Amino acid sequence: MARSDPKGLEGRVISALEGSDHGPLKPKEIARAVGVAEADYRRFKKTLAGMERAGKIYRVKGNRYGAPTSMDLVPGKISLTRSGDGFVRPDSPGEDVFIASVNLATAMDGDHVVARIESRPKRRNPAGRVIKILERAHNTVVGTLHHGRRFAYVVPLDRRVSRDLLIGDSDQRGAKDGDVVVARYISYGEGTVGPAGAVETVLGRLSEPGVDILALAHSFGLAIDFPADVLFAAEEATREAQRFPGAERIDRTDLMVMTIDPADAKDHDDALSIARADGDRYEVGVHIADVAHYIVENGPIDLEARARGTSVYLVDRTIPMLPEQLSGDACSLRSGVDRFALSLFVTLDEMGRPVAHRLERTTIRSRHRLSYEQVQAVLDGNSSIDPATDSVLRTLDDVARLVRVRRFEGGALDLDLPEAKVLLDAEGYPLDIQRVERLASHRLVEDFMILANEVIARECEARGLPVLYRVHEPPTRQRAEELGEFLARFGLKIPRKRALRPSDLQGLLKAVAGRREQHLINTVVLRSMKRARYAAENLGHFGLGSGAYLHFTSPIRRYPDLVVHRALVRSIIEGREPREWAEGELDGLAERTSEREKAATDAERESVALKKVEFMERHLGDEFDGRVTGVQAFGFFVTLDAYFVDGLVHVNSLRDDFYRFQEGEYALIGDNGRRRYRLGDRVRVQVTRVDKEAKHVDFLLVRTLPPEV
Repeated sequence: MARSDPKGLEGRVISALEGSDHGPLKPKEIARAVGVAEADYRRFKKTLAGMERAGKIYRVKGNRYGAPTSMDLVPGKISLTRSGDGFVRPDSPGEDVFIASVNLATAMDGDHVVARIESRPKRRNPAGRVIKILERAHNTVVGTLHHGRRFAYVVPLDRRVSRDLLIGDSDQRGAKDGDVVVARYISYGEGTVGPAGAVETVLGRLSEPGVDILALAHSFGLAIDFPADVLFAAEEATREAQRFPGAERIDRTDLMVMTIDPADAKDHDDALSIARADGDRYEVGVHIADVAHYIVENGPIDLEARARGTSVYLVDRTIPMLPEQLSGDACSLRSGVDRFALSLFVTLDEMGRPVAHRLERTTIRSRHRLSYEQVQAVLDGNSSIDPATDSVLRTLDDVARLVRVRRFEGGALDLDLPEAKVLLDAEGYPLDIQRVERLASHRLVEDFMILANEVIARECEARGLPVLYRVHEPPTRQRAEELGEFLARFGLKIPRKRALRPSDLQGLLKAVAGRREQHLINTVVLRSMKRARYAAENLGHFGLGSGAYLHFTSPIRRYPDLVVHRALVRSIIEGREPREWAEGELDGLAERTSEREKAATDAERESVALKKVEFMERHLGDEFDGRVTGVQAFGFFVTLDAYFVDGLVHVNSLRDDFYRFQEGEYALIGDNGRRRYRLGDRVRVQVTRVDKEAKHVDFLLVRTLPPEV
């Protein structure tokens, strides 16, 4: 192009369109506005076409282009809810756009679309319709094949995919009625014409061992096996990395280092040590597997890890980010063998405040591979590893408690969310569903990992290193107002005239501790929060009350941690200038890893849900006590006390009255006003129906129970 381009050609095009006083412009009008020479015009038109395909500009009648913002058009990715509606998250900063199911066109979950805003309801998200699909997120679907009279069709297992897929006779690959299959889209349908496809893989019957989880993995696009070139590269990397440990590496095998993980953990990417410093100070060592030493950037292993983004922990298997040779062996901080680490040493004063730190590339040798339960038994005085190890564990716990107090003084929230653990037999059948107990040993490790992540984040920010931060933005103004209105019903207040601070919600959670409505309020506070994500810019972490936070402690299983390690080694250990990323490259990586993390989290949750439903099949007709944990217009969800399982009491099964959903009160209220069902209420229910394909359990209300004293 003829002129210098400090803003970027695409940016100048968008500015010209947004600033146009004559509406959408023709290509030559845009070219003149941005200073494109005649000789470059043909190439410029290709740029416009590319911007149109990406949804950055939009073409209207008369071959004119306009900026989406000036036409109430919003390009972005769409997420569908289980009810069938969707929300478009804009590519540029702005509010999500609500899309009713009837206005989705052929859009599916994860598609990159253009939505047109058609209304702006007061105090709600703008509403619109999808008018264009820019890029499809999925080219396959997993579902159950059924044979009809004239054709076969696949019913998607993911209820967010609302349309069945028609399968021709020659495209069934021998699949039988009721088989779970992976089918490829041939067309996505249009109007009243449904989508069509062809079977690619037959997984088997949903009742067969392992098929349900295998289907789930395919649904979320999880790559189970590694390509041959990646496995070969892992073998080569192991040999080369161990042959050349690096000149900067320091021998710290004399330290009392130990790992603390779940009893069944296969990868150990963090370990701890502690030693007394001057006076009442302690130096805590947080030793992290030096994965960057093994993996060449942009090599086969790195590209595969970047595509995966994270390890995925399904209920019956782990799908690692790195090949087993690295994740479970060479990089893993196994006990009794020398391993390479990136070690952060933090000196803490008598109040648990960090006063100094240093980073080293080390060789360590873990003395013990401890489970959380083993450590807890030592802390409780019920067991012993050996006198020296017991002393180290108690000291770690004492210092961790000081660090924790300091963090909560800074406003960090302690939302202790319950998790389920599924116990399986040898064939993958669920034997029990247990609520995971959060132990002091869990908190001990968590405290030091959070400390390390904060220290490293502040170091990266001070040095201006290009890394991926872990950001958690405050609740939106609308969510904060809705939360304030809800809390007022209980005589509780949060600031209305300024932005919410973490300390505001921390004080609120303390105020309701022990009250009958504690569970209800904790749930509503959680739902008012945004989702944490990765970003190239430090935006702070609201939930932790931290001005700077990132992920440094798990490079075996999270790609953003590996990005951080490479930046640290390059700048701090090797003393080189920071790496330069192409414009938008780090932002794109942040978005990609956030998406893969969400897919992994959703898949993990779904895998547990599958086994919960399978487990409840044996309890059809049984009665259980539980608590209302969700309320919608169609009914309320109950989580059982005996098993960490939830199910739906449908509103149609409540025959004593006509119930209406009061959204602001999170309650179903009968018209006669005598009964209401609200978050936190105690009830007794009967298991009446189980649907494994829909991952759904139905309950019948037996009676309400008095609140717990």
